[in-house]
Amino acid sequence: MENIAIQTDNLTKKFGDLVAVDHVSFDVKKGEIFGFLGPNGAGKTTTIRMLCTLSAPTEGTATVSDLDIVKADSQVREHIGLVSEKMIMYDRLTAYENLKFFGKLYNIPKEELERKIDELLKLVQMEKWKDKLIGTYSTGMKQRINVIRALLNDPEILFLDEPTLGLDPQSTADIREFIQKINTEQRTSIILTTHMMVEADMLCDRVGIIDRGKIVALDTPANLKKMISGSDTTVVELEIPNLTNDLVTSLEALDCVSALTRLDNTRIKVQASGDEAFDSIIDCVRSQNGKINAVKNIEPTLEDVFLHITGREVRDVANGTIKMPSGPGRGPHGGGGRKSRVR
Repeated sequence: MENIAIQTDNLTKKFGDLVAVDHVSFDVKKGEIFGFLGPNGAGKTTTIRMLCTLSAPTEGTATVSDLDIVKADSQVREHIGLVSEKMIMYDRLTAYENLKFFGKLYNIPKEELERKIDELLKLVQMEKWKDKLIGTYSTGMKQRINVIRALLNDPEILFLDEPTLGLDPQSTADIREFIQKINTEQRTSIILTTHMMVEADMLCDRVGIIDRGKIVALDTPANLKKMISGSDTTVVELEIPNLTNDLVTSLEALDCVSALTRLDNTRIKVQASGDEAFDSIIDCVRSQNGKINAVKNIEPTLEDVFLHITGREVRDVANGTIKMPSGPGRGPHGGGGRKSRVR
């Protein structure tokens, strides 16, 4: 496994009767950014916790840097860095003191540690604030320090669990740029968990879509989107100046429609399946006296891929707003899928 950073074989985690991770098998190549994409509760974080030796698997095996995560757990930890969803820092210490504290846990020699801290602070443009208490930082500033904390031991593999969750747009952009930088310049293998489709599409070389503990698709973002563009699925945006709730309800009720998102007062995005889907949508709008100002074919997104495979939208799963369709559903294998709630 010369080019493999992580290898899993039927990795499984159960909590009583709940199967959180269900016989997951995948590999992560050295030097790539691998994305775990899915809603909250899909099994992303539980998988990461097992790979980081924080939780023992119930079944299956996995290796990280050719080391068994159970038999060589202490050695595995020497090769990895972890940025968890919860920031691990002390508010009453400065950024420099936090980094020095965690560096000592790795037994890094004093001079080498000080050099490393200065280097990392410059990397995230935080050297000016190194002597300020972490408790005075914004969330985005804290996350920058949280990320470089995980780089103190020069890990071969960096696990990032929802690294931009709750950040403002500028901080999110900064963290994403930093992720790309350390991957490109240091060739660090990165495993990124997220439920943000744009983030996965932007950063990841390959993406594993996980749902209900199972990996339901794994490929490059471009190839995953071809699953839709090469199928009978239609994704269109309609501009209807006299858009009404009744018209939206009528469109949603069509058997061919798998999801409908209301973008604003006049625009809707519709995903549908079947050779006659487009005609059915237009006929439905006209039957409700809807006036169509514009129709635009939409390039598939990873959100559309998730919906195509599972029959539901990631945001709806996370928010608990899934509802069953009134007519026959179209799941990933032609039946049993769910129709997303109009948003």
